[in-house]
Amino acid sequence: MTKLGFIGLGNMGFHMARRLLEQGHSVALLDTRKEALEPFQAYPNATIAATPAEVTQFADTILVSLPNPQVAKIVAFGENGLTSGRAFKTYIDLSTTGPEASQQIATALGERGVACLDAPVSGGVPGAEQGTLSIMVAGPKEAYDENHDILGIIGNKIFYVGAKAGQAQTLKIANNYLSAVALIATSEAMVLGVKAGLDPQIMLDVLNVSSGRNSASLDKFPAAVLNRKFDYGFKSGLMYKDVALCMQEADRLGATMWIGSNVKEFFKLTKEHLGADSDTTEVVRLFEDWAKVQVGASEE
Repeated sequence: MTKLGFIGLGNMGFHMARRLLEQGHSVALLDTRKEALEPFQAYPNATIAATPAEVTQFADTILVSLPNPQVAKIVAFGENGLTSGRAFKTYIDLSTTGPEASQQIATALGERGVACLDAPVSGGVPGAEQGTLSIMVAGPKEAYDENHDILGIIGNKIFYVGAKAGQAQTLKIANNYLSAVALIATSEAMVLGVKAGLDPQIMLDVLNVSSGRNSASLDKFPAAVLNRKFDYGFKSGLMYKDVALCMQEADRLGATMWIGSNVKEFFKLTKEHLGADSDTTEVVRLFEDWAKVQVGASEE
């Protein structure tokens, strides 16, 4: 069994680290929140570390699941970061941190002989819990092959997308951008229909067997909007971060994204009005407020 490290035990990281432990791997764990570490004290093959540098003392392969590129860079080469610890073999970034940060981290760790894989995941908390995430991976092919089985504990759909650092991050932010567009557009369409007197459940039934179906109509609206639970499991602040990363990369590459500018602003409004910790599906509330209607299931 490969000796692993896992840094970042949030909604996604918690379940990914748990699955690695339950498959028998020894895992050195790190999170800034004590409450995130407490459940892992029951695992005899878990070690609690105090700093990223300390994780390197226990692990040959270190996986991270972090909220943004700033935190990822602090973990990699900040004070007591990975670059100040023991030289280890492989770094796997499961976060959505964008290609620029991924390239910077790969350069810094590569100078110490560490192979870096950017391996962002898609599938949300349910996918992390069940091990059914899709994982897109970029970096040295040899490192990918060596760690394929470890990634297979976390996800069941694994795609090698290229050898260049950051390529998987680019694909992930493009994916999350499309997810954000679908959620915004579906919110507009559903509010329009309800304003016109249509039943929202009938709308979804029709849309989902027609050309308008998308990830929001198929999953998010049935699971978290019509029932007004707004608990799909992805925060508005993170969606704003991901769309902003996509727009930043588009600007860097000179690829104009007209719709993206508006989508970014809608999630900025959601974050400002409902809070960064609000569920991303709550963006529909903006359109409901403007139209003075509510998209909810019939009480019949």
